[in-house]
Amino acid sequence: MKRVLITGMSGTGKSATIGELSARGYAACDLDTPEWSHWIDAASDDTLTPGDGKDWVWQLDKVRALLSEPREGMLFISGCAENMGELFPLIDTVILLSAPIDTIMQRVSARMSSGYGGVAEERRKIAELIELIEPLLRESADHEIDSSGPLQATVDRILQVA
Repeated sequence: MKRVLITGMSGTGKSATIGELSARGYAACDLDTPEWSHWIDAASDDTLTPGDGKDWVWQLDKVRALLSEPREGMLFISGCAENMGELFPLIDTVILLSAPIDTIMQRVSARMSSGYGGVAEERRKIAELIELIEPLLRESADHEIDSSGPLQATVDRILQVA
């Protein structure tokens, strides 16, 4: 089995990509959900978190079990969490989705206020985190794909590099 992580900042299309991969019949799991991730308390001076005094992290035991399950073919997972690097030894390929900031802001602005980025303060934080975090994600990625085009084209490119 090949395990592929699709990562990127908010608004780059990780969840939509995982949905499309699943629709095409691939094993695919969005880790940016409460089933796989949770909020933890963070230091109030930690500027690298999506929420004031809160950080969104993977439930490592659950994700480790998912990545360790024997299966045929490929498993695609998506998400972005501060602690994801702890599971890199179990991941075969890391693909970074990126897009121009204007595209990202359009996408997150269209979200309901209950979705991350749906309110102005969260969009400000997203822009700040893109500058700080995306370069770090780029360093750990095996491939980078511009996800600003059609979803189907992004997924086709992922399948080519995976």
